[in-house]
Amino acid sequence: MSVLFLYLRLALATAVVLAPGWLVARSLGVRSVSATLAWSLVVVFAALAVTFALGSTLTLTLVLLVTLGFAAFVLGARRGWPRAEGVPGRGIALFWGGIVGVIIWVSAPMVQGDGLFHLARVRKLLDLDGLSLDRVSEFADGSLHPGYAFPLWHGFIALVAKVAHEDAERVVTHLPSILAPLAVVVAFEAGWALFRRTWAAGATAGAQVAMICFAPGMGGAYVFLSLPATASRQLLVPAALALALESVRSPRLGVVASTAAAGFVLAVVHPTYAIFLWIPFAGFLVVRALWTRQDVRSGTLALAALAVPAAAFMLWLIPVVNDTASVSPDPDEVRRALEHYAGQLDVRSETSYSLAPEVLTRRGAVTAAALLLLPFAALASRRRWAAFVVGGSLAVFAVTLVPVLFTSLSDLVSISQSRRAAGFVPYAFAFAGGLGVLSRLLGPLLPLVALAGGIVLQATVPGDFTYVLDDPGPAWITWFAVVGGATALVVGLVRRGPPLEKAAGLSAALFLLPVVAVGLWHWSSPDAPGGALSSGLVEAVRDEVPKGSIVYSDQDTSYRLAALAPVYVAVAPPGNVANTEANRPYERAADAKRFLRTGDLSIPARYGAEYLVLDRTRTDVEPELEELFRDSRFSLYRMPAGP
Repeated sequence: MSVLFLYLRLALATAVVLAPGWLVARSLGVRSVSATLAWSLVVVFAALAVTFALGSTLTLTLVLLVTLGFAAFVLGARRGWPRAEGVPGRGIALFWGGIVGVIIWVSAPMVQGDGLFHLARVRKLLDLDGLSLDRVSEFADGSLHPGYAFPLWHGFIALVAKVAHEDAERVVTHLPSILAPLAVVVAFEAGWALFRRTWAAGATAGAQVAMICFAPGMGGAYVFLSLPATASRQLLVPAALALALESVRSPRLGVVASTAAAGFVLAVVHPTYAIFLWIPFAGFLVVRALWTRQDVRSGTLALAALAVPAAAFMLWLIPVVNDTASVSPDPDEVRRALEHYAGQLDVRSETSYSLAPEVLTRRGAVTAAALLLLPFAALASRRRWAAFVVGGSLAVFAVTLVPVLFTSLSDLVSISQSRRAAGFVPYAFAFAGGLGVLSRLLGPLLPLVALAGGIVLQATVPGDFTYVLDDPGPAWITWFAVVGGATALVVGLVRRGPPLEKAAGLSAALFLLPVVAVGLWHWSSPDAPGGALSSGLVEAVRDEVPKGSIVYSDQDTSYRLAALAPVYVAVAPPGNVANTEANRPYERAADAKRFLRTGDLSIPARYGAEYLVLDRTRTDVEPELEELFRDSRFSLYRMPAGP
């Protein structure tokens, strides 16, 4: 019963936080989950901005959220709720998304890795007074992170935790089960906006879920939907795309405004993904104009709605970005990045490199099928989906596989980020649209061909979801798609016949069946991460250390402490810290190693430490300080007061 109670509380709390955005969207005449997400985060942004300006607490944020929601309700009631079209079949997508959410509950891993970084920010928002942008950082004397300078998604998670009256760690762990249905629905809405066919929308959503959740096994990226990067890619990107595509088709004020809202919040939550979304969308508009001379005005308006508000936020972000070593990097930083991501890059020199073509096939059978089906879009060149698949794919291929473009993009956003642009190839749309064309060509044979193709590709190209790409898909599939896409572009210029396509929902389901089956077959509960802190230490820090105090320890212990208690630390793993002048992650790590070796208390004192935690498996240091806690592994000390 406790599991069910937690699920219901999280679902209700999420609905409460989303309600103001739903009211704003409805008052604008837009009925979609995509618009609800966009406007909800705009409302949260406004409430957080006021909170930070006043140096208040998250309680004020929640009060403002409710106030803004009530204002939207009053406005809508006075003016009358505009009539809005729904998306047919969305309820079915929500049902299957709920099933996915229940399934991933059992594979929800304990918070680890990057999750600890984000959990630390959520916890500070929940527990600290006098909130500001600097207040939620890991270091009291550090600087803003260029990717998360404004903690919008962290604020959303913190509000859910506050409404649910639940610990932040449990929310970060299990909220993905509540967000998964929303991810399925926004993918469905994007498919509907592009195809205007329910079967194609379902195939798009199914391909996305199979590729991201089931192909990697154990829930894939879906178990991390509470983290900003995953939420941006699986929730905000498809939501923004669904609204932008709807704006192309019907540029009504409410839809265009919702597109602008989605583009803005995407830029706030994950700035580089906003830029990456512009790339395929611009490619789509170019090919659409070349093929049909249509959608130029409405498409330009939609792209402007995506880009202008986002660009305004990025202008504010420029000083933070310029302080980061990985952006416009020096030669040493380039060498470090090229070595770190060696398996994912084709390196010609330190000033000329591109993404390895295998990266574009790494997600398994669905990506392979999508790339192989891409050329068939030429046979439906009069349709929007065909222009998006060909134009979007070629645009992403260009910026990732052409060295001069990829190197320039990497200088702008860092190699760490630029390699993620490969994920913006419109795989799910190419899969659905290509099967539709094949259905017209093969007729009743396609279901058997699709099932056989799914089995063969799942066996031969299961995907490589490891960090270093030990066994990625073959490069020839990527180059086939590049040549096929370019050929489709030419064919579309000369072909004037009607589009060749037919419903292929059953065939899509049969192809995806082996991918989902294999994913479920290998499903299990996750292993507990190593290096966890003892419950006694966490309880002692929460009880003995005042909120907002600085605690000094080794980098791994510090990283976990900041996530589990509302305290600041002075060191963290350099790979999890923005490399800025104030943060100095490598210098901090070197100082921590020197302290563990020498026990020189002037080192933590220099960082303003008020408390000290020692992991005795890492050091033999036994300082002559007041000891507040000791167990078989950890000790907590109070540092002497400064002069």
